[in-house]
Amino acid sequence: MEDLILFSCLIVSSSWPDHFIHLFGNLVSVPSGGTTPCHYGEEVWQDGSSLRTTIRAENEVEANKLANNYRFGFRKWKSHVTERPIEDRSDIVRELYSELNFVRPQGSLITCGNIAYLILFGWWISLAYLLVCVLMFLTIIGVPYGKLCWKLSCYFLWPFGKSILKVTVMTVLFHIFPHYVCARAFVCVCMCVCACLLACLVSCAVPCWVQCRVSTYVWLLLGYPLLGLIHSLACFLSWILVFTIPVAKMNARTLAIILLMPPEDVHIHRLKKVDDQVLLCCYHAFNWYYYKYTLDGINVFAVNLLPLVITTLVVGYVDTENQFVSSEAKFAAAVSSIIPLSYYIGMGIASISAQSNFAVGAVVNATFGSITEMTFYITALLRGHKAGTKCYEEIVKAALTGTLLGCILFIPGISMIIGGFKHREQRFNSRSAGVSSALLFISVGGVFAPTLFSKAYGSLVCAGCSSSQANTSGPFTCMDCHYDMVSTYISCSPLVYTISVLLPSAYLIGLIFTLKTHSHIYDIQVSDVHDHHQGGHGTVHWSRLRALSVLIMATLLMAACADLTTEHIKPILDHSSISQYFIGVTVLAMVPEIPEIFNGIQFALQNNISLSLEVGNCIAVQVCMIQIPLLILFNTFYDVGFVLLFSDLHLWASIFSVIVVNYIFMDGKSDYFQGTALVVVYLILLALYFFAPSPHTC
Repeated sequence: MEDLILFSCLIVSSSWPDHFIHLFGNLVSVPSGGTTPCHYGEEVWQDGSSLRTTIRAENEVEANKLANNYRFGFRKWKSHVTERPIEDRSDIVRELYSELNFVRPQGSLITCGNIAYLILFGWWISLAYLLVCVLMFLTIIGVPYGKLCWKLSCYFLWPFGKSILKVTVMTVLFHIFPHYVCARAFVCVCMCVCACLLACLVSCAVPCWVQCRVSTYVWLLLGYPLLGLIHSLACFLSWILVFTIPVAKMNARTLAIILLMPPEDVHIHRLKKVDDQVLLCCYHAFNWYYYKYTLDGINVFAVNLLPLVITTLVVGYVDTENQFVSSEAKFAAAVSSIIPLSYYIGMGIASISAQSNFAVGAVVNATFGSITEMTFYITALLRGHKAGTKCYEEIVKAALTGTLLGCILFIPGISMIIGGFKHREQRFNSRSAGVSSALLFISVGGVFAPTLFSKAYGSLVCAGCSSSQANTSGPFTCMDCHYDMVSTYISCSPLVYTISVLLPSAYLIGLIFTLKTHSHIYDIQVSDVHDHHQGGHGTVHWSRLRALSVLIMATLLMAACADLTTEHIKPILDHSSISQYFIGVTVLAMVPEIPEIFNGIQFALQNNISLSLEVGNCIAVQVCMIQIPLLILFNTFYDVGFVLLFSDLHLWASIFSVIVVNYIFMDGKSDYFQGTALVVVYLILLALYFFAPSPHTC
């Protein structure tokens, strides 16, 4: 029976027309049961010989970016590089970008987020309005604004279910006679005549200082600055929390529009269908979907962390004696600053690659793809060479190994777990994953070949050996034994230089294999099914010049943050009871990869597990085949004492991880159990590093 089902699926899949096979948004929806093997993930069996991936994009730039995601050697990027029309997006996204000035059908207003607003913001904003209200009444002249403050005090205590309207005298009269059109016209004419006569009388008989509304000046001098400070503080706090951005929009709109209007024009009512101009109406203070909110294509978290970068650099280079900020705090701030800079670099690379031809995109990816890690590695090696210690070199090796372990174990594992919770089973192109796995084997074997050579031909050195005085023929007890790999490195240095040439050559061969001679392994085809209004190039967030400028600026800031990181890591290494191996493998290795982790998770959630796996594999291959040869090349021209010899823990952890991940990828499918296995292996290795003794050079 199973053979019959499989045979029928093959016949149906081989006979389906091409125009039925489309992956909307890079995806083919998986059946909820996950038991029919006809269509899974991103690949379709066609003509019994090839696998085709058809992608659909809004415009040519996005199509080029999506195609680059499937190409070997290109950085995988999830975010859009073009602006998407808001009218073409979902209702959830439209609500994220709304200006809180339209009335819509409301649901329940008693939610946890709204109650949290009352506790975190509502009571003290309302109290501030009460105090200003009292102040305005004391001035007597500012009584109209005092009444406005009283109304707004009640509003901001619980703004949900209410609307602030701009109501003039004309609209009030219109509401008095809603059913009489002729009466409206008559009243309109009469009001216009009366207004003209009143304006003439006022201009002739009323003094100029009365026409200027002294109450407005009192309001702008006493009331508005105090409320401006309150609203600015509330806006800043709610924006930093991200998920309370509606509160930030509400405060900003109040400060910019409502508080600058005549007080008699501002009216507050319950939310309903009205003809007046709605200035502000809010339904919910909290929305989980604001994690995807962007400004000019930049994620809101990267925007919020950018001031941290500036503050870190100013404090780090001004307070050189650590009088105001401790060295540990500067280290934490410098490491955290790498996260948004990594995001900006990734966005710049994706923008240039999507708008350029293949050659330019390949050069940009090769140049800036590893700039984050290389900046830290070179800065650490220079500082260690200046200080005359080998500890920084061991930290660099631990960071290299940690990046390797995290990219081949943690990123695929966490993506499989989160994607497996949403999709029962996910399929991926095992042939393309096999290419990355083969390159991973080659790269790990090449990188650790000098270490294996030193183990085979190195000499064992011990700090001291002793034997029992009663039995001189008994065994010796030796302390602090290790291989003298540095002396062995002199004899195996030709091997190191040979490997530093072979590894980039293998990477280049992999590019030619996957992009030129055997591109049918991926068989990327961009669907021409577009809406008429989406057929253009789209509005690009960043032009090539702007993206290049951002790349250069982010690289310079990255170098400065890396310098601060290496400068303030020494006190942590000296006074910490945790192994230096563990610090390098976790903090220094995985913090720069946080944007890549989120990219992999988002791909998995959209049933695009192939790209989730490629995210980690590509970084791991680049670490071995590009970054390490570049470090050897840098050490050749400027000797900083970098020796391509790793400890036993690095060696066996890396080899074991590569074997495990290749075993997991053999069947071409994934679920949350396989992801759990990878993450557990990663955590076990982290436990080894946590309890391992520090390097003897530290």
